Amino acid sequence: MTVEKLKEKLMLDAVVVPDSNREITGCYIGDLLSWVMGAAKTGDIWITIMSNINIVAVATLCDTACILLAEGVLVDEEVKQAAQERKINILSSKKSAYTLSTEIAELLV
Repeated sequence: MTVEKLKEKLMLDAVVVPDSNREITGCYIGDLLSWVMGAAKTGDIWITIMSNINIVAVATLCDTACILLAEGVLVDEEVKQAAQERKINILSSKKSAYTLSTEIAELLV
């Protein structure tokens, strides 16, 4: 499944989507950035409530397919610009991380 298909199926908001055809292979949920760096895998959707500039660096390092901001979290323009420059997709939703992960699990099975 691609980032674009995920966005459509779950009715997610596009924050920055420079690579909508990026393939999704899994999902990881976490907010402790050092933990995410050691556990998220290439191609994962990373669900988080973190919103600072460091999420872009972690997503780049882990090569995640996209960052999915849960619970209505917003990012500032600096984060959007950094994500665009590094081709990091960022989506958002008002849903909880739990709800998002269960919906994603159904789609990826």
